[in-house]
Amino acid sequence: MTDRSSSAPSDEVEEIPEYLDEPETTTPPRSGVLRFARMTGTSICGRDAAPWVTDFLNAAYYRRPAGERDVDDLRCAFDLLTTYWYRRPERRRLRATDLAAFHRAFGAHRFDAASSARGTLSREQLEQGGRALVGEWFSDAYADDARRGWGVAFPTAAEKAAYDHVWRLRLARLGELTPERAPLQEQVWHTYPPVPMPSAEGVIAALTAPETWPDYASEIGRFTPLRPGGLDGQTFEIEVAAGTGAGWPIFTRGYVTITRLVTPADQDALGAYFDDLEAGMRAYGHDEPTILPAGATPLVGFDLTTHAGHFMGSGHNRLVLYVHDDRPWVRAAGTWDPMPWHISQGYRVAGREAQHAFWGEGNVAAQSLLHQLARQVARRA
Repeated sequence: MTDRSSSAPSDEVEEIPEYLDEPETTTPPRSGVLRFARMTGTSICGRDAAPWVTDFLNAAYYRRPAGERDVDDLRCAFDLLTTYWYRRPERRRLRATDLAAFHRAFGAHRFDAASSARGTLSREQLEQGGRALVGEWFSDAYADDARRGWGVAFPTAAEKAAYDHVWRLRLARLGELTPERAPLQEQVWHTYPPVPMPSAEGVIAALTAPETWPDYASEIGRFTPLRPGGLDGQTFEIEVAAGTGAGWPIFTRGYVTITRLVTPADQDALGAYFDDLEAGMRAYGHDEPTILPAGATPLVGFDLTTHAGHFMGSGHNRLVLYVHDDRPWVRAAGTWDPMPWHISQGYRVAGREAQHAFWGEGNVAAQSLLHQLARQVARRA
């Protein structure tokens, strides 16, 4: 890994096949309101699929009693959707017409009150339906790190190695990068509480394998990488959910690209990165804590810069890894332009608490990507 401060790779891809070049996949409109409105759901699902996809995720997780939920069941349900999409020969967006296949695989389970509450799916039912939907190999493949990546389960490790990134990148149709541009004193600077990790080596191994990032998804958000290669210059589709507490989530998405990455391979760049971040937080954060506690050793830092249409507007978030008192910690710190009105209203009503919980505030493990990361690192140790 090396320091990276240049702009992201070109977003140009080959000509879009006619069956993919639908009205909703055109380049994001210049109007911020229209662009924001089009960033609903996930890129692999068309608008007419949203009702049944949401109902499926509700049955697998959100509608189940709180004491019977396991975030990995939600990840399994998402992987089923993505695996089904990827294994279709045309790899178009899922549509209302795809409901029939899911109904055949899961419909009877939804009414089997002896195994789960009516209208919901237990983990066993989820895996049974998955085997009927995509193949008998699904359950074993989902449980196998060597056959799971990018939120997709594969029958063999060889098929995983042959994964074609271009299809999801084509559906994303990225807009331009939108780093913050407001005067520094008008920007929002904020850092979130650090989350302890089992080992620094495990965290670095996890984060530098982008195909594993869907494994750290929480109940309110997930990152899916769109490009081949490692962490440097990687672009992620972020899917987030609001209203999960009521059991009726509303999904939206955004895109970020890693535009700067610093590691111990370049101590000068690493030191300058943390010095600049600390100085900015002191000057422009309002009663924000220091990024590094006294005596901490920085290890890794990287910037995630937004693309047009991001649900928090223009800016970038950062993830930093450091060691303090012989224990590794990860924390997030963001810098944002003041939100346009159409974004700030939704963020105020439904987004702020979810955003903070997602990055570890409140220590609610089911909602926090960083807590899920820590659990997966411990599992793989």
